Amino acid sequence: MENVKIDQIEWARLTGERPRKAGCNSRLGEHGLHVRPPIARITTSDGAIGIGFASFSREKAETLIGLQLSEAFDVENGVSEEYRFMEYPLWDLVGQLEQKSVYAILSGKNGNFKAPCYDTSLYIDDLHIDDNAEAASFIASEALEGKARGHKAYKIKVGRGAMHMPLEKGTQRDIDVICAVRNAVGADATILIDANNGYNLNITKQVLEGTAEANVYWVEEAFHEDARVYGILKEWLNKEDIKTKIADGEGGASPHLIQWAKNGLIDIVQYDIFHPGFSRWLELGPELDEVNVGTAPHHYGGYYGNFVTGHLAARIENFEFVEWDHATTPGIDDSNYSISNGYVNIPNLPGFGLTIEEEPYKKALKENGFIVKK
Repeated sequence: MENVKIDQIEWARLTGERPRKAGCNSRLGEHGLHVRPPIARITTSDGAIGIGFASFSREKAETLIGLQLSEAFDVENGVSEEYRFMEYPLWDLVGQLEQKSVYAILSGKNGNFKAPCYDTSLYIDDLHIDDNAEAASFIASEALEGKARGHKAYKIKVGRGAMHMPLEKGTQRDIDVICAVRNAVGADATILIDANNGYNLNITKQVLEGTAEANVYWVEEAFHEDARVYGILKEWLNKEDIKTKIADGEGGASPHLIQWAKNGLIDIVQYDIFHPGFSRWLELGPELDEVNVGTAPHHYGGYYGNFVTGHLAARIENFEFVEWDHATTPGIDDSNYSISNGYVNIPNLPGFGLTIEEEPYKKALKENGFIVKK
């Protein structure tokens, strides 16, 4: 890597499409049909190529031309903090140069590799339905679509009573949906729920009590992070012998979150896979392992996170799940990845095992991207 320099950077925002529109969460409207990942391709002086999610301006890209790879990356620490805004193309480039997958670089092991994943597509898609039982059946049918794609874990958006429905009816519908999904996907599947801070303590307790037989594995973002309230919830869960774990950390998480996790208030941390990112997770994950706290990076809407998140499982012992936001995105060939029996099968290919599809990528470059070169 000593004499490897960046000669060219291409950047474009691609447009992918989900199998169906994603509806609301507890505080936002419809998330829609499309994903729009920003994808950069870097080419070195000797013709090596790295691709990956990155968001930066043409002006920023121009400052990187001539950058020596060894200034931005070392095997011990990964991508240095200054260059983490483009860490995915850099990790991919290193994999291409070494002819190793990122997970092999992290673990020293080759061969087949897989990581558990969950279907994150069960949004609040049922607001057009008045009857709770009919609505619950509708969401359960969506879960079966995920099961047909190979999933065995399902995250359900809840919090209908926060703004979209009257509180009492919306909360009861949350309970009905969770139970209906459990009945549809079977006892051996994993059920997760995500309230996007749309609950309070009492509603959280009501929902978990009403779905006790559904064995909810985690409740995510039940309410805005609050150490005292999480402590009360923990005490109640233990008293009621409910095994549901507490997960949090997406978005603008409290700066105290990691310490609360170390204190036993939070079981699973969900910082985003893009911000603070892959290299930060490689530092944080082993730290959480030491206190038996789970790792489950968030990335919804980013598409590219489907593929790179699982590589962390090679380094993090308590890795929980890849969040899988299924979409087809012209410009990226992801055909070497697959899902079966609840796992992402991660290809033993250089870098992250993804490649550029030239025609749609070049089209996006012309429409919204740029190229800078030496």
